[in-house]
Amino acid sequence: MHKLSIIAIAMLLMFSLTGHAQQFIKATDSAIATVGRINFNADGSADWTWPGAQFYCSFTGTSVRMKTKPGSSYFVIVIDGGTPFKVQSEKSTDGLVTLATGLAPGTHSLQITYAVEGALRHPVLYGLLLDDGARLGSKPTLAERKMEFIGNSITCALGNEWDGVSKKFDSKMQNIYRSYEAIAARKLNAQWQVVARSGIGIYRNNCGKVDGDRAVMPAYYPFANVRMSGKRWDFSRYQPDVVCVNLGTNDTTHPKWRDDKLQEAFKSFVKDIRGHYPKAKIVLLTGTMIKGERLEAVQKAEQAAIDDARSRGDNNVYRFDFTPSDGSLGYGYGKHPSARQHEKMADELVPFIKKITGWN
Repeated sequence: MHKLSIIAIAMLLMFSLTGHAQQFIKATDSAIATVGRINFNADGSADWTWPGAQFYCSFTGTSVRMKTKPGSSYFVIVIDGGTPFKVQSEKSTDGLVTLATGLAPGTHSLQITYAVEGALRHPVLYGLLLDDGARLGSKPTLAERKMEFIGNSITCALGNEWDGVSKKFDSKMQNIYRSYEAIAARKLNAQWQVVARSGIGIYRNNCGKVDGDRAVMPAYYPFANVRMSGKRWDFSRYQPDVVCVNLGTNDTTHPKWRDDKLQEAFKSFVKDIRGHYPKAKIVLLTGTMIKGERLEAVQKAEQAAIDDARSRGDNNVYRFDFTPSDGSLGYGYGKHPSARQHEKMADELVPFIKKITGWN
């Protein structure tokens, strides 16, 4: 009954706001292309908890709205390749979000990117509302190149749009569309999938137990959602050419970490990733929030994993060090990388990816 009521609400909305009928397109429509660990449901909705879920389509007509679960938070919208802008699905609303009105008649392109982390929100996209008589165009063809980014709050772009004043974190400060990985992937003409969570580590989480925590990235990684149980992710759905791993920052927080645990965790996780992606180039990243002893510990652990891979005949594991941030490009919330710092990170990473892949 609940699922039917959702569709019924959407149908009623077709006759609201504009005063005339609208077409309701389910999120699972075959003409919509997606990127990310997204679950497709029998009622035609799509849900996810990892950040950066993306939906691509084209449509006819002069307006487009999306129907979401109320409180799904922020999305970045790009229409006809124009300037990206953020919209919000608020808790106090019915979840219907206007994306565009007054468009010129004809066919338009639409890109929807989930801008924040969904672990606590459990966002849902039910579908799109188009003008009466409008329809979706052919399913978009996405870039052939594929990248995956595994990480913590840096990769989640936490606080990258901080106003420099607010003392309390708000989701409006977070925009993964402006993250280093999204920018780099666009420059490389590649798809980008994100598996990241703030505060997470590879063997221990932020200020976690010195001997290690259970709820770390390698434990979450096999699952479709941000939890260590339930539906497992089908790795055959997305086989990246390049996998970038940005972990270690939280592992090396106070109190003192264990170097042996850190090194073994990197070795084991690289083996795990290789098992899922036999042909991918794996890049272990450092920075930008650590320096000194912490940075050296992560670099040493990553090098241990690279050496271990090479001992097994795997020569496609690399390390890349971002320049540690010094504040010259400003800071995001909690001294996380600012949007400008993310741009610099992308500018540093792109040439390295080109070098190891031969991409132009």
